[in-house]
Amino acid sequence: MIKQTTALGLATILLIGPVYATDWNLATPYGDASFHTVNTKQFAEDVRDATDGELNISVHSGGSLIGHAEIKPSVRRGTIEAGEVFLSILSNESPVFELDTLPGLAGSYDQAYALWQASKPVIEELFAEQGLKPLYAVPWPSQGIYTDFELNDPSQFKGLRVRAPNINTQRLTENLGGLPTETEEADIPTAFSTGRVDAMITSVSTGKSMSAWDYISNFSDANLWIPKNIIFVNLKAFERLDEETQQAVLDAAAQAEERGWEASKTDAAIGAEALKEHDITITTPNDAVAEALQAAGDKLFEDWEKRANDQAKALVEDYRSRL
Repeated sequence: MIKQTTALGLATILLIGPVYATDWNLATPYGDASFHTVNTKQFAEDVRDATDGELNISVHSGGSLIGHAEIKPSVRRGTIEAGEVFLSILSNESPVFELDTLPGLAGSYDQAYALWQASKPVIEELFAEQGLKPLYAVPWPSQGIYTDFELNDPSQFKGLRVRAPNINTQRLTENLGGLPTETEEADIPTAFSTGRVDAMITSVSTGKSMSAWDYISNFSDANLWIPKNIIFVNLKAFERLDEETQQAVLDAAAQAEERGWEASKTDAAIGAEALKEHDITITTPNDAVAEALQAAGDKLFEDWEKRANDQAKALVEDYRSRL
């Protein structure tokens, strides 16, 4: 009887086959202190819980696995399964990817969300052409200008070496007469201490996470734009999952997007308070600086319109109709 039961059990195991967990690697350039990374890790945990451990996503933060510029190509090749990047670093592929870094297009969270909803179908289509699937996107707080002096005259931009992490920051800097310099977030303190950069355009969140008070003294809250990070997966890796697991990933992604937008708002307030507590002077641009920024931004948008195809222009019209 025991032998018969054992044989039956073995036959059942052989029929069902072994159950293996699926492991994904997700690379992000942002450090553990960033609210983006906190949110990404929560997404991974939610997927693990929802699938009872059948899908495990390991989040590699701070560029520890792959550098920022190589994350998307690596996911596309299938070297890793998923990644997170600053959306506008992809602007050389399509003008659609730089929409959220065009000054004046979306100056509030509500406008930024409307822009994301309008552009999401096009971005999904562009990603799918490369074998990728966007999962969710989360914004940074609005971008301002960090300097070690009070910014009160447009002439101060002349020759200013500005950390420029994306093409439109570079173009805006050039339009103002400055010198754009590429510097990853993790290298910001060294870049300032060695004199490689004099200023940076980024958010209060980055200023807080990078302890900007160690090397700058002023933040001009210029509200230039509200850029986003996008989290995406290799499409083949996603399609290899069964339908239930795919839905668990999509559900967790929807939760991560909603949570991330609220986290951005919260972190903006926390970041501003942290800057003040560490004696960073926060100002808004005076009329002269505001006019210079407006002129530089207008030129940026005019140049974008010359490059944009009909699809991108229609997308902007769709967005504006949503406001």
